[in-house]
Amino acid sequence: MLAGLTLTLPVDLAVTAAALLTTRAPRPVPAADRRTVLVSGGKMTKALQLARSFSAAGHRVVLVEKAAYRFTGHRFSRAVDAFHVVPDPRDPGYAQALLEVVRAEGVDLYVPVCSPVASEHDAAAAEVLAGHCEVLSLDAGTVRTLDDKHAFTALAASLGLSVPDTHRVTDAQQVLDFDFGRSPRPYVLKSIAYDPVHRLDLTPLPRPTRAETEAFVAGKPISADNPWILQEFVTGTEVCTHSTIRDGEVTVWCCCPSSAFQVNYAQVDRPRIREWATRFAAALGGTGQVSLDFIEAEDGTPYAIECNPRTHSAITMFHDHPGLADAYLHARDVPLEPRPGSRPTYWTYHELWRALSAPRTTAARWRVVRAGTDAVFDRADPLPYLVLHHVQIPLLLLRSLRSRGAWSRIDFNIGKLVQPAGD
Repeated sequence: MLAGLTLTLPVDLAVTAAALLTTRAPRPVPAADRRTVLVSGGKMTKALQLARSFSAAGHRVVLVEKAAYRFTGHRFSRAVDAFHVVPDPRDPGYAQALLEVVRAEGVDLYVPVCSPVASEHDAAAAEVLAGHCEVLSLDAGTVRTLDDKHAFTALAASLGLSVPDTHRVTDAQQVLDFDFGRSPRPYVLKSIAYDPVHRLDLTPLPRPTRAETEAFVAGKPISADNPWILQEFVTGTEVCTHSTIRDGEVTVWCCCPSSAFQVNYAQVDRPRIREWATRFAAALGGTGQVSLDFIEAEDGTPYAIECNPRTHSAITMFHDHPGLADAYLHARDVPLEPRPGSRPTYWTYHELWRALSAPRTTAARWRVVRAGTDAVFDRADPLPYLVLHHVQIPLLLLRSLRSRGAWSRIDFNIGKLVQPAGD
């Protein structure tokens, strides 16, 4: 992988140089009510998108990230006015470090762009930041509930919203003793805690024989300290959504086809899914960001299978929408959606890898590139693209090589290596 990224470096250098030499970056006019906005999760494309959107609307942007990703390419974006390194969100001093940044930079609004392990810590930090800036996050208790796949489905069901049959398991024996005949559908096992490796395994249960089921379950780290869920497997079309919510009202909405490893986003209209998400937001009644994953059954019923109380990478679909910043800052009568006809987003190196690893898909990958736009590359702001692929990721690969660390995938979208027990 290091050799491959080295081979493409001259091409990306040439593209970046051409963009810098031929494109005059517009100077945003300061907004009438100019805010200083703090955005976390600096390594991720969704943080870059929000930074660009706030900057284009005339606001000042401060980006933060932990030390392991201090060389994120996004810190070199023209949209970023200041960059700070903060502790890992699990560090006891994390909230205090955010407060120091807020005070030093005069931050008015904190928009957490969380990794899964950071969601609750960012929500809890709101208590420390109270009185210093607004924090666009649901409260810590609600975030904890939504991040728990069993608690979330129980909450949604209590509101009369459609979810699959879901059961919490803390021991492998509970799976073996489960009455699978209660539903005509099979079931799947999912870790409640974020698991970057096992989360892609949707093996249907029960297996053809009890021995096969036992062998499958034995490979899962299920325990009282690490509970999982056994969830009814609804077949249909997988759809992912993002909602920015203010006082229970959705101000930003996007919805697109999904997959287990999602790096392509194109807006679709799904009224029943939007109605589900709107009702859920009203029931929550707070302010924050919520990403819901659905399975749309053959009869059109949307079943919510998961809720992630944080920014979705689908926010990149607003790459050409001038109203995103305002929709984050203020209430709206109608949610902001991606522009009709806006080009879908993709990540060039993911498309390249797919074409190289499955040559028969090359034509399909080329169609994706022709019809869409790279989520990171911007002619007026090309440095994040160059540094992401030739500094940020190579440094992570070198660090993994030195430590002999295991990793299963490079995710250019979230700017990291997917590793066991990763963040």
